[in-house]
Amino acid sequence: MMNATALNTFLSLSFAPLFVISLRFFEFEKVALVFTLLMFVYLSFVLITKQNLKTVATPFIYFILVLVAYYYASIEFVKLAPTLISGAFFIFFLNAYIQKKSIVLTMVKRFYKRELGNIKEDYIAKSDGYWAFVLFINTLVQLYLVFDDNNLFWAFYSSVGWYILMFCALLLQILYGNLFLFRKNC
Repeated sequence: MMNATALNTFLSLSFAPLFVISLRFFEFEKVALVFTLLMFVYLSFVLITKQNLKTVATPFIYFILVLVAYYYASIEFVKLAPTLISGAFFIFFLNAYIQKKSIVLTMVKRFYKRELGNIKEDYIAKSDGYWAFVLFINTLVQLYLVFDDNNLFWAFYSSVGWYILMFCALLLQILYGNLFLFRKNC
């Protein structure tokens, strides 16, 4: 059985470029209709296989917005899908920061099996606010691109560009910790 989380990752990487490439060969309404049908099939698959709410949310958002885009013949609704997903991540991290539920520390502890030490653990535990800010910036960029006419840049940013932003933000967090916090406390 295919992993729905992997399919969601594939969807987030391929949706925007495939949509824009399809527009070079077909009319918007035909592309939107085909993508609506594809999202309906995928959404049906995740519902039938009883996936969790997080896994269902992505194809649901894409399905609804592509359907609305088809109805109104407007690509802006298609371009809104990554913005809403990014906004949901922002809210998720902001909520974790406010409630002090450290999502980042939980993920680090899951994948990094060595002892972190009190200073590193405290630094990582407080980083949800940083990631909420990064995701807020990402959401603003996505929102700007909804109304920008450059569909190729939207396709690039919505598929891999935001991954580059997240990678650079991660590097900055690691560098800051290693250069300014951990070194002087050793």
